[in-house]
Amino acid sequence: MQTTTELLDILKTKERYEEVAEDPQILFLNITLAEYLNELMHFKKLKKSDIILKSGLERSYAYQIFAGKKIPSRDKLLALAFGMELAFEEVQRLLKTNSYAQLYPKNKRDSMIIFALYKKQSLLELNENLLRMDEPVIS
Repeated sequence: MQTTTELLDILKTKERYEEVAEDPQILFLNITLAEYLNELMHFKKLKKSDIILKSGLERSYAYQIFAGKKIPSRDKLLALAFGMELAFEEVQRLLKTNSYAQLYPKNKRDSMIIFALYKKQSLLELNENLLRMDEPVIS
């Protein structure tokens, strides 16, 4: 699989997009959010019920996300990430999988979320800090 930089270089050199799309050497990410969440859950040997409890999400809504029936907001996805106790890099990929903006350290709220991830804080701890700094909580 090509790196992002390699794929960008290929895209710059082709005359028509069909040359890219038809090239069997080029592999695109082709995974749904639900598939990625379930892969992470399996890889980390987690239970949906535990993830949902730690995420603070409404139970039936969270199950629909895992089933691919609901598309969560960026914050709901972040809540699931905290429920899964994901590392920073895993959270970035999770956000990218759903075409959401990745966490950006120059954004105050995002920097607080990044800090919480690196410090392995719970969602509750993060939300307490967000409230203290007058930032919207993740709910």
